[in-house]
Amino acid sequence: MTGNDLNPLYPEIEPYATGRLALDLPHEMYWEQCGAPEGVPVLFLHGGPGAGATAANRRFFDPDHYRIVVYDQRGAGRSTPLGALDGNTTPKLVADIEALRRALDIAGWVVFGGSWGSTLALAYAEAHPERCLALVLRGVFLCREEEIDWFLNGMGRFFPEEWQAFAGHLPEAERADLLAGYHRRLIDPDPAVHMRAAHAWSRWEGACSTLVPSTETMAEFARDNMALGLARIEAHYFVNDIFLGHNQLLDRIDRMRAIPGYIVQGRYDMVCPIATADTLAQAWPEAEYTIVAAAGHSSMEPGIRSALIAVTDRLRDNGLGRAPAPGG
Repeated sequence: MTGNDLNPLYPEIEPYATGRLALDLPHEMYWEQCGAPEGVPVLFLHGGPGAGATAANRRFFDPDHYRIVVYDQRGAGRSTPLGALDGNTTPKLVADIEALRRALDIAGWVVFGGSWGSTLALAYAEAHPERCLALVLRGVFLCREEEIDWFLNGMGRFFPEEWQAFAGHLPEAERADLLAGYHRRLIDPDPAVHMRAAHAWSRWEGACSTLVPSTETMAEFARDNMALGLARIEAHYFVNDIFLGHNQLLDRIDRMRAIPGYIVQGRYDMVCPIATADTLAQAWPEAEYTIVAAAGHSSMEPGIRSALIAVTDRLRDNGLGRAPAPGG
């Protein structure tokens, strides 16, 4: 199935509530709510890990229908401390979602995530299927060893000049293991060391995220907060096999078969190649699988954006996921 680019983002909207949720030390998590306070709750999970959320993330949902919850995962964006790695694991992130749900008195929500957000959405849904009204996933990432190696090395087949700059940040003797070399620098306490490494890593990811070069995307990836949170936390998760068992997300797929699922994937996604989304779709045939023909990785690719909004509009129109009573 192919998507189109007929559905624009919803208009810019400001939060009607914001807050900070204290987690285990040293972490404190930023959250916000937009749209309809009595509407169907929807949770936006940003990518990375470590990228943080932006104002544009509010705009995939009809604000007259949805109670839109956006937050920054621990160590990312407006959550503090930025780039903190202590206690930063996938099970902790899943527990944080539950803590936020309880704090906001939400019984269940539509869970919407792309890239790493799709990884976290799957981990959450498998842990708490009763809390998920539907899953909407984009640019699927299962964080398996071959996917991480593709990100670090394989994309260089299509972006050789960008890969040379990425690998060239390290001394030649360290280029056989880019992850170890970058991780060592990203956790170095000296900003002169870790910020240079963070920007090199973030530029690499940003350059590969769209079907055609995007100055807006590159500017976003160049921000200091974005670069540090993204690069440091991604490297931390990658060297620790994302703190989940081997193939755990696929092995536990039976736990979420009853959840309505929607997978949106760009045909030419270089960051998270379509083979991964296809693997998930084969393991989870109950989910609706949309391949967007002329799109890369970014959620802001016109066809990806349009396909995602088409899903959230369809959920609105068919009544799936009517707001449950608070509690739980």
